[in-house]
Amino acid sequence: MRDEKILVIDDDINILEVIRMRLKAWGYFVTIARDGNEAKAALSSTPFNLVIIDLRLSEENGIELMEKIIRFYPNIPVIILTAHGSIESAVEAMRKGAYSYITKPFNNEDLLLHIKNALEKHYMAREIEHLRSQLDERNDFKHIIGKDKRMQEILEQVVRIANTDCIVSLYGESGTGKELIARAIHHNSNRPKGPFVTVHCDTVPEEILEAELFGYVRGNKGFHEKKEGLFIQAKGGTIFLDEIGAASLSLQARLLKVLQEGVIKPDGGAKGMKTDVRIIVASTTDLQKAVNDETFRKDLFYKIHVVPIYIPPLRERRDDIPLLATYFLTGFCKVLRKDIVGFTPAAIQRMILYDWPGNVRELQNKIEHAAIITNKNVVATEDVFADTNVLKNTFNSYKDAKERFEREYIENLLKISKGNVSAASKMAKRYRADIYKLIKKYNINPDYYKDGLTATPKE
Repeated sequence: MRDEKILVIDDDINILEVIRMRLKAWGYFVTIARDGNEAKAALSSTPFNLVIIDLRLSEENGIELMEKIIRFYPNIPVIILTAHGSIESAVEAMRKGAYSYITKPFNNEDLLLHIKNALEKHYMAREIEHLRSQLDERNDFKHIIGKDKRMQEILEQVVRIANTDCIVSLYGESGTGKELIARAIHHNSNRPKGPFVTVHCDTVPEEILEAELFGYVRGNKGFHEKKEGLFIQAKGGTIFLDEIGAASLSLQARLLKVLQEGVIKPDGGAKGMKTDVRIIVASTTDLQKAVNDETFRKDLFYKIHVVPIYIPPLRERRDDIPLLATYFLTGFCKVLRKDIVGFTPAAIQRMILYDWPGNVRELQNKIEHAAIITNKNVVATEDVFADTNVLKNTFNSYKDAKERFEREYIENLLKISKGNVSAASKMAKRYRADIYKLIKKYNINPDYYKDGLTATPKE
């Protein structure tokens, strides 16, 4: 059931009536305005989800009116209507923040596709608050933002395993949020008041790491004082072994013994101590491959691989990018005491297109930088991507740009058709075989769109 409200601004009453009839037939609520004053009055009284503006208004400039709307209502996407001869101006409007443009005369399918895609962007802002309340209900997962199906499944898995003491293995690229997931497990476990101790196995020399983990007695290896190991310091809580794949074979053997016996023996000590700690490990490397390469012990792998959780990189859950960006911006604005209301549609679009090799950590850093340097109440593309090389890298070769367009086009078709390939081929005016070929090429599963879900690669 649709309840989206759309404002259409055009000085041609005939165009207004045609668009109004079409949109009403599709189930949208429509308000029309013939100039900027009528548009201003409508915007002040009604919370619109989308604005459609004619580029050429007789009394004023459509782009200037669009800029005013974006300035005061940055979360409302704007679609520009333009004649064939005004495409350059329409492109300029997109650079200034318009979501997209449609050339006149337009057909019903094209208009509907643009509207549906633009409304999806608007839902991102509304989803923030809804998702936060959901996460708050889900045991205080405030810092894990994501509407991607896989992230929701991860949260559900965390809820199920948190109150057990089973070993959890987190896998994912650097910056995907493995430590956040580990902390969420700890805070929602039966030992939340205990310490959460993080150990970076890839940054500490082997001998020092073993001494830190297991402790040592006075006089051992020249140490003048006795030291409790981190396993003992984490008593009653959780120890998080990050990058466990970097641990030496010697350390792996000692870890295996701890897991098997539940006893810690400090370096140089004769007596072991019972452990009371939950263990969570993480790795950016494929531990199964490391086992095959004989750089990681097979017995240790099976001991820690009890509950594996795979965290997807940010580029595989692009719908989460606006959510995360807005979440980070809100936090930084509080710290900086700045009143920034959001991002321009162009900035959102560019962030979605960028591949984020540093994942969520890189996004957080860029949003912090943008919040610091911007002197406006809306974050623009150049604020987020201050490095022009990054902007250039957003669009690589012609081949990459074409493939990205093809994939997004097919995904949009499947979203609108709810996974019906026959309907998608009719909308695209292509043979079904052509659509199936692209679906296979980009490893897209139409079934994921039948319930309005985001695409997930087929296994």
